Amino acid sequence: MALVSVTNLGISFKVKGKDIPAVKGISFEINKGETLALVGESGSGKSISALSILQLLPYPLASHPTGSILVEGEEVVGKAQKDMQGIRGNKISMVFQEPMTSLNPLHTIEKQINETLLVHKGMSKADASKRVRELLELVGLEATEDRLKAYPHQLSGGQRQRVMIAMALANEPDLLIADEPTTALDVTIQAQILELLQDLQKRLGMAILLITHDLGIVRKMAKDVCVMTQGEIVEAGPTENIFTSPQHDYTKMLLAAEPKGLPGNKSEDAPEVMRGDNLKVYFPIKAGLLKRTVDYVKAVDDISVSVKAGHTVGIVGESGSGKSTLGLALLRLIKSEGEILFEGNSIQNADWKSLRPLRSDIQIVFQDPYSSLSPRLSVGQIIEEGLLVHQGKGNNEARRKLIGETLEEVGIPAEAQDRYPHEFSGGQRQRISIARALILKPKFIILDEPTSALDMSVQAQIVDLLRDLQRKHNLAYLFISHDLKVVRALADTVLVMKNGKVVEQGPAEQIFDNPQTRYTKALMRAAFELATLES
Repeated sequence: MALVSVTNLGISFKVKGKDIPAVKGISFEINKGETLALVGESGSGKSISALSILQLLPYPLASHPTGSILVEGEEVVGKAQKDMQGIRGNKISMVFQEPMTSLNPLHTIEKQINETLLVHKGMSKADASKRVRELLELVGLEATEDRLKAYPHQLSGGQRQRVMIAMALANEPDLLIADEPTTALDVTIQAQILELLQDLQKRLGMAILLITHDLGIVRKMAKDVCVMTQGEIVEAGPTENIFTSPQHDYTKMLLAAEPKGLPGNKSEDAPEVMRGDNLKVYFPIKAGLLKRTVDYVKAVDDISVSVKAGHTVGIVGESGSGKSTLGLALLRLIKSEGEILFEGNSIQNADWKSLRPLRSDIQIVFQDPYSSLSPRLSVGQIIEEGLLVHQGKGNNEARRKLIGETLEEVGIPAEAQDRYPHEFSGGQRQRISIARALILKPKFIILDEPTSALDMSVQAQIVDLLRDLQRKHNLAYLFISHDLKVVRALADTVLVMKNGKVVEQGPAEQIFDNPQTRYTKALMRAAFELATLES
């Protein structure tokens, strides 16, 4: 008997009094000790199908018009919430995509893992405290007093994900549902988390339901695959068969979807747009009753960077290496030491009034378009903000025409300017963010992880769009990312950062094909392993 058996499952959501189908008659089985991957793009129905197993959808807004979900032969569709408590955590646990939003920011790590043990196992506090230490050691974290008393914001992304896994394993579940467990992590941390999950699976004999859009991870982890799109499973079977002989057009598209090509040859005589010399950003560490400065966090430590018109400089490194801080320093959004020049003119000591005319020439596109676009403003209002600030009110009709033209340039219909961000997909929202930066005709754009939250096929589209816009407008890009495939497709020059310092820099071809430092080699190895699996 399968551990979990899903048969002809349908999921509908009630919207304005109508039932809108989100999942349409899917079936799959998860066997003990094995890994099944649900693969597809955002909105395909992967996560809500997994949440249905735990009956965690927003009922009665959500409903199951058809189907059955058996957990060890026991029907869970329609099961009372109090009866589901014996299944949640005990038999089936879940690790969510973004640990920072899943962990309680007000509680220590020890208290959060403790809670699981006290509620489900009825342990004494002493036994629970001992078990917490065992769990942290199990997932590769030292159970020091500082670690136990730490809050989520004091841990790195990889450490937070390990804490989430420790919580999920607290009750020794038979099935672990891992929903995009590595999407927001650096390539080296991704590799560590995947190895951890495989090791834990072997040691504990648990099954894994892996939800992801990253096919490299699927091939590394899963025995079987179900490919989903628009609420349906369009292809299913052993992983190797799906990768070597895909049958459905959608599966073939997913396998082919990744950033391709190289940035191409650029003129070395192009004028320099942005330059930073010997930049330093130190954050003070204060301690004691009087909060005296006892040390500094050297987020950016003596870094020099130059970006020419029509060129892209890629900044790579793990989370916490100082990539984004370097970008913010160049924008004069945080205080720094050193020299910053824009088009040959020093702006390091310029006051805010002097900087304001330059702001239209220097723009930034952020990592998460959903949080960087105001949900209360229409797309047109979001894009026109910069125009109103830098060019005044002017003619409303002419402004709407310009907004429409800019939207069409990034692949969004002009009439979409009257819609709101929540009405668009992740890739469309990122195009809107690019349009917001582009409408001011900038010369320099910082792109801070603009593709990390997107599906593979959408990543490829955004990379193509950025290349086209760069050629058309001769834009200078500073591209910050931990995704080395995307960096290789865009960057002419690469800086590799670690702990606030540049450990290696040079032409992209040299950095990727012949890295010199041990750290760069480790980054390339981690990225290359997944890329090899995908190909």
